[in-house]
Amino acid sequence: MIVEDDKAICNELANLLENNNYEAVILKDFKNALSEILKVAPDLILLDINIPYINGDILLKKLRKEVNIPVIMVTSITSEINEALSISYGADDYITKPYNPNILLLRIGAILKRVNTNYNNNILTYKNLKFDITKGTIKNNDKEIILTKNEIIIFSYLINHQNKIVTRDELITAIWDTTDYISDNTLTVNINRLRNKLKEIGYENIIDTRKGMGYILL
Repeated sequence: MIVEDDKAICNELANLLENNNYEAVILKDFKNALSEILKVAPDLILLDINIPYINGDILLKKLRKEVNIPVIMVTSITSEINEALSISYGADDYITKPYNPNILLLRIGAILKRVNTNYNNNILTYKNLKFDITKGTIKNNDKEIILTKNEIIIFSYLINHQNKIVTRDELITAIWDTTDYISDNTLTVNINRLRNKLKEIGYENIIDTRKGMGYILL
């Protein structure tokens, strides 16, 4: 997915990608950039920093709270500070304009190869569901739902401990990596959201609450 407001550059990138056997999608709605990206669920994003409505780094930061899609920053900003900031926000790579098309293709290929190498380790199955941790999606036949970062952690933890009771403390530690106090309601909200998404694709009442103990994936 190309997130760039310069139409000439968008077309150039799209042609480059399509001529090298990639499918290219260009973001049109910058006002709702995050939701549009999540809707498409691309395999990789080429993201400019200077885009309308929202700074690219801020968009990246928000995106990382939801999913772990690989991101390459493609920008005219050559500052080392900006590069360091992008990497700290979760960018997988940073390339400046004007760029060498072959170098960009090599970097795209390297990232996708790394992702695909780990692909099988990041696919979990539950009954007829396919849970892609890398893309943060659960799929049942043709229906696919995108999970948030917290929902990904909860569902993967429950799958890996299927038919065993998982305590609320275990999930809180897995999500927030802390033993400090976290509001019970915060975890409950995340569990309920995950339940609603599972219900959307035909899996209702599979996360059972065991009063005073925790949760169990049936």
